[in-house]
Amino acid sequence: MRALIQRVERASVEVDGREVGACGAGYLVLLGVGPTDTEDVAGRMWEKVRKLRICADEDGRTNLSLVDVGGSLLVVSQFTLYADARRGNRPSFTGAAPADVADRLYGLFCDLAERDLGTGRVGRGAFGAHMRVSLVNDGPFTVMLDSEELGL
Repeated sequence: MRALIQRVERASVEVDGREVGACGAGYLVLLGVGPTDTEDVAGRMWEKVRKLRICADEDGRTNLSLVDVGGSLLVVSQFTLYADARRGNRPSFTGAAPADVADRLYGLFCDLAERDLGTGRVGRGAFGAHMRVSLVNDGPFTVMLDSEELGL
């Protein structure tokens, strides 16, 4: 599982001109699911994101987590995080999980976030849809997490 986390002032996602998800100050998480990912990996990835200390404390240091600051979250499925462009100029996406697996684990990740943060603080994209994502990046501050590299 791969999560590209951007600290944002706000973010939203639209499908066919209609907003389907949004968040205020917090994180925009672009989430990609790999073919060997499991429910356990999704849970451990959520715990890593939830505890990640990339929010500023009163001294301006990145010492606080999303939970510490009462932040919100927008999670958007992003299979292209598994793009492989080692050969040629057209990326291959065969490293991403099949859609049914990815949809289930993306949903689980979002459900876990809602359990811990509350449904009013978690926005979702529309799995498999063509989406327009808008954000105001805070920092900018962007972190990439890969479950395999983290040993999750």
